[in-house]
Amino acid sequence: MDEIQFQLLTDLHRPATRQGPGGETETRQAMRLAGLDRSRRLKIADIGCGTGASTILLAKELDAEITAVDFLPEFLDELQTRARDHGVAERITTLSCSMDALPFSDGEFDVIWSEGAVYNMGFEAGVAAWNRFLKPGGKLIVSEITWLSATRPPELQSHWDGEYPEIDVASAKIGILEQHGYCPEAYFYLPTHCWTENYYRPMQSRFDAFLERHSQSDQAKGIVEAEKHEIALYEKYRDYYSYGVYIARKI
Repeated sequence: MDEIQFQLLTDLHRPATRQGPGGETETRQAMRLAGLDRSRRLKIADIGCGTGASTILLAKELDAEITAVDFLPEFLDELQTRARDHGVAERITTLSCSMDALPFSDGEFDVIWSEGAVYNMGFEAGVAAWNRFLKPGGKLIVSEITWLSATRPPELQSHWDGEYPEIDVASAKIGILEQHGYCPEAYFYLPTHCWTENYYRPMQSRFDAFLERHSQSDQAKGIVEAEKHEIALYEKYRDYYSYGVYIARKI
C-alpha cells in the first residue's frame, strides 16, 4: 500500500464510530466474561483503539485509567474529542505508537484490550509480545478474525489466504494463547449485526462524500471498490467467518 492509499483509507475511516466490526453489547459481554474487578481502579491498555468505541465504553463502565494506543494520530484526535463529549476524557491518555514497539513496563497493566487490531502484527506475535505487560492474573481481551467451520468455500479460502494467512479456527487460537502463558477463560464470536449495521452500513453511507472530497480520483474509487468487494464477500459467506473474542488470564 502506498502513502496516498494509506491517507485515503485514513480519511474514509476517521469519521466512523468503529474501524471494524463490533458493538457495545458485545464489548459489555467481553467485560462480563472477563470478570473485571469493578471494586478498584484498573489500569488498562486499549491497543489499536481507533477512534475509541471500546475505549470510551470501558471508561464509562469501569473505574479505570486507560492508555489508548493507535498508530494514527488522526484517530486519536477523534477519540479525544469523543471522550470529552462523553465526559470521560480525564480517564483516557492517548499514545501514538506502533503496537509492536510499545513503551510499557513489565507487569504494568491489569487488562490489555484489543478489538479487531491484532492482525496488524499477527495474532501470535501480538499475544506473545503483550504478555509481559500484564500483571500476573491480568486479563487479555482480544478479537481476531476466525473461521467458524473446519472447511469453507475455495473462493473465501483464497481471499483470506491472501489477506491474512493467520486466520484459523478458534481452537487453534486458543492453543496459541495456552502456548504463550495464558489460561483461556472464554470465547464468543461477533454476530452479524456487528458487521452489517455497526460497520458496513455506516461505511457505505460515507462513500459518496468520500469520493467527492477526492474528486472522484481513480485511487479513491479503487478504495471504495475494494471495500464493496469485502462487503459482498461477507454477505455471501457470513456463516463461515467472523471475529472471535478471546478472553484469557495471564498465568
